[in-house]
Amino acid sequence: MSHYKGESLKKYLDDLAAKLPAPGGGSAAALTAASGASLMSMVVNFTIGKPKYAQHENELKEILEKSEKLRGDFLNLVDLDVIAYQSKDIRKALDVPFMLARLCFEGIKLCRGLVDKSNVNLISDVAVAVILLESAFVSACFNVDINLKLLGDKDLEEKIRGELSQKEKEARKIRKETEERVGQIIRG
Repeated sequence: MSHYKGESLKKYLDDLAAKLPAPGGGSAAALTAASGASLMSMVVNFTIGKPKYAQHENELKEILEKSEKLRGDFLNLVDLDVIAYQSKDIRKALDVPFMLARLCFEGIKLCRGLVDKSNVNLISDVAVAVILLESAFVSACFNVDINLKLLGDKDLEEKIRGELSQKEKEARKIRKETEERVGQIIRG
């Protein structure tokens, strides 16, 4: 069983490309989400301390704290997804992408707070962050769906799909609004 958290990116990608049962799409989605959270942190780190953004400093520090926590959680999920898949426990295989989807949604909401409070030279990175997080969210939802089907618990399926359906609509809306606002900022 591999633990990729301490490995090189090359090792992870080599294993992802290899004829191995894991890592797979769930783990890749978690890594994608970690990249999105990392971009949020980068944007905030470059913005904090700039006089032009001083009025947003406290809010930015809160966003940074949350994005760093998410980044760590996503990185842990890279390995947890592999472990869950290898365990052959469908419930564990369901719980990991469900957790990933929920955390991605939290990250997507954080991006909204960065659009008009960030260093304008890094605004495109906010758009990339929300796109990566939404992509990871949708990917996690596919993994949830396949595991719900395998689990066969109709009540649980209805509950989880209902929650994720609402989150997906909101995530899509936030991503679209973020892309539009970033486009306006870039184009003037």
